[in-house]
Amino acid sequence: MLGNINAVANLAVKDLAVARRFYEDTLGLAPADTDCEDMIAYRSGNSRINVYCSSFAGTNQATAVTWAVGGDIEGLVAALKAKGVRFEHYEMPNTTLAGDIHVMDKMKVAWFKDPDGNILNLVNE
Repeated sequence: MLGNINAVANLAVKDLAVARRFYEDTLGLAPADTDCEDMIAYRSGNSRINVYCSSFAGTNQATAVTWAVGGDIEGLVAALKAKGVRFEHYEMPNTTLAGDIHVMDKMKVAWFKDPDGNILNLVNE
C-alpha cells in the first residue's frame, strides 16, 4: 500500500536557529522550504527531512535518520569530525570499534547526535 510512496523524516528541535546552523553548515543540507516560521524542510537525496520546534525535542532515544553513504563512510566521518561532530560509541555484541565506526562483519555504522540529541547515523550499505 505505502511501498511506492516516499517517506519523510521528522526531527524535533528546541531552537530552530541552532538546528539550522547544524543541518546547513555542519551537514551541508540546503533548505527546500522555509515558508513556515517553526519548521525547515531539507532535501537529502530523494528524501525530505523536516526539522521543527517541539517541547518534546531531545526525548527520542533511538536512531531518527540514517544516511546510506556507501563505501566512503570513513571519509565522511573524518569530514564531519573536522567540523566538530562528536561520534557516539556503543557496546554491541559482535561489533568492533574502528575509530568512530562500528564494524559488524561487512556493515560499518557511525552514530552522532544533533544539538538536541536526535540520534543520526551513517551506514556503508
